[in-house]
Amino acid sequence: MNGLDTTLAALADPTRRAILARLARGEATVTQLCAPFPISQPAISRHLRVLEEAGLIVRRVDGQRRPCRLAPDALGELDAYLAMLRKGMERSYERLDQLLAANPSRKERP
Repeated sequence: MNGLDTTLAALADPTRRAILARLARGEATVTQLCAPFPISQPAISRHLRVLEEAGLIVRRVDGQRRPCRLAPDALGELDAYLAMLRKGMERSYERLDQLLAANPSRKERP
């Protein structure tokens, strides 16, 4: 998979999106990330591995701990893709506005 496909696949899971939302507030350990979820620590670790492989998070070694945090510019490729789509949509709406402005509106009959 390319980077964008991997990112979108990682973001497709609601648990992984919730983990990212938690990490948006700051660094956290696996134990801290497990707390709000009704799933096991190994399951959370698998989610973290997917996020790490997608380049969305990074881990560092701190003794026995492996704190996670959001990766810098993790969503850069996704942001560029969405910006391209946004520009395309804006051009379509501009063309629609021009068409509507060029056609006089039909008056309704009483």
